[in-house]
Amino acid sequence: MSARVAFIGLGVMGFPMAGHLKAKGYDVVVYNRTGAKAQAWVDKHGGKSAPTPAAAAKDADFVMLMVGNDNDLLEVALGKEGALAGMKKGAVLIDHTTASADAARKVFAAAKDRGVDFIDAPVSGGQAGAENGKLTVMCGGEAAPFERAKPVMDSYGRAVTLMGGPGAGQLTKMVNQICIAGLVQGLSEGIAFAEKAGLDANLVLDVISKGAAQSWQMENRGKTMHERKFNFGFAVDWMRKDLGICLAEAGRNGARLPVTQVIDQYYGEVQKAGGNRWDTSSLITRL
Repeated sequence: MSARVAFIGLGVMGFPMAGHLKAKGYDVVVYNRTGAKAQAWVDKHGGKSAPTPAAAAKDADFVMLMVGNDNDLLEVALGKEGALAGMKKGAVLIDHTTASADAARKVFAAAKDRGVDFIDAPVSGGQAGAENGKLTVMCGGEAAPFERAKPVMDSYGRAVTLMGGPGAGQLTKMVNQICIAGLVQGLSEGIAFAEKAGLDANLVLDVISKGAAQSWQMENRGKTMHERKFNFGFAVDWMRKDLGICLAEAGRNGARLPVTQVIDQYYGEVQKAGGNRWDTSSLITRL
């Protein structure tokens, strides 16, 4: 008999991730704050939807969360009708939200009290990664539950790795976002410079992507940045949330993030210009 899985949060990432679980033969129950989204998922993939996170999590061996931020996570995990209220002992709660390490440790402790294992498991790879089942999953928690949960996460992850204890997954995701912020700004400046210099920007990108300047951002966003197309998934609003988490954590651990700090402000300017829902490559609009 295949494991029973609950998936809570069917946004641009959660919807396809839950679909991969169903396609792999898991028995899936979904919950989403907007019921219509859960109904649409059931219509497309089969399975069942539940009226609350607790109801979705009842009898599940694994419960996946993919919500917006710390507050959403704490509510959907620890609330009166939250996932933990319905989970059986020995089940594993896996949080794919990008949240703070602090929130992850809080949920870990609350889960422990109920005899439930918890893994913080933020992902990278964006909407395309979720749809293609090729996400990078960075995990924090204990080794034994991670080993149990890994085959389930492999349904949508191409690299699922235990990074350390509770919170280590979230800390790794912060490193990911810090690196991306600097890269996108560098790419923005390079493309804008090429345009001003009268070069064929697409040809420049073709040539330099064969050398040391190559990056995922260049390969996947360079040409669309030159075309000023910004409808590729990960929104500026979410990036600002993530960079806020990075900067707060740096304030606690003493890491210096001068470039990240500046780029966070640049994203603030993009928001003021109405680019809240543009994707992160829209940094180039400032230039």
